[in-house]
Amino acid sequence: MKKYISTGLIVSAFFCLASCKQSKPEVYTPEHFQALSLLGDSLKIPERSVEAEARLMANLDEAKANYLANPTEMNTIWLGRRYAYLSDYRKAIEVFSEGIEAFPSSYKMYRHRGHRYVSLREFDKAISDFAKAYELMPKDTMETEPDGAPNALNIPLSNTQFNILYHYGLAHYLKGEFDKAEPIYKECMEYSDNPDLKVATMDWLYMTLRRQGKTEEANTLLNSLNSDWEIIENDSYMKRLLMYKGELKTEELFKTDNADVALSLATQGYGVANWYLYEGDTATAKRIFKDVVNGTSWAAFGYIAAEADLSRLQ
Repeated sequence: MKKYISTGLIVSAFFCLASCKQSKPEVYTPEHFQALSLLGDSLKIPERSVEAEARLMANLDEAKANYLANPTEMNTIWLGRRYAYLSDYRKAIEVFSEGIEAFPSSYKMYRHRGHRYVSLREFDKAISDFAKAYELMPKDTMETEPDGAPNALNIPLSNTQFNILYHYGLAHYLKGEFDKAEPIYKECMEYSDNPDLKVATMDWLYMTLRRQGKTEEANTLLNSLNSDWEIIENDSYMKRLLMYKGELKTEELFKTDNADVALSLATQGYGVANWYLYEGDTATAKRIFKDVVNGTSWAAFGYIAAEADLSRLQ
């Protein structure tokens, strides 16, 4: 049966494409407000280089053209994803919401909208979307999810089922609902079919267990970590786990060849702050949480988690 998508999104995309040919191209500036942080700060689209802006805008224009030519489920998803890569999460949610109206059984659409609700700190809406995505998704398979920002080997590593559960557990974790996050992350391990996915899931599951005082179970999980695993893109999670295991010093986590220093600070800083929190040094943990939220990568999960912990600790 042919699907028909709302004309509002088509008309909007059409006029945007038409106007780009006649006037100044659409540009995303830091003045574009997105949300309030959990600490009450305004979150705006970050500055980026001219080269990065041009590349992201070219990708968006291509997604718009594909969508206008054929507004399928996947072309709708890619349009929303391209807006999200420009940090316009509000527009991305609008696109995914239109898509859900047209494709109400699309667990992939719910997965992506839920992710962007997390970005905007709307955790209850995210949980609702992930619950629906989980209900709808096939559970006897693992569907490879294409990357919007390919890794160094240009090999997609994640699958849709993993991403639904991973972000579902995260939304509960960020709300402080660690007892609800735990079984979701444990099921997510079943869809973590390569070392990169394993270390990502293990890291959040470990933190979830520690937050509930389940130290023995958390340590048993760490013992299943293989330090010889070949990691392609989730090296930060591997380092965090090795630190928790006592095989890396905290200062080693801040030595990185990642070009995105702000993202590295958010990811590794949150892990180090957690380590101090587990050791009972709340003052140092709070100081590092504050360092993280003074950075610029406000959509990074470590940044959002640092916000959530600071709001609870204060």
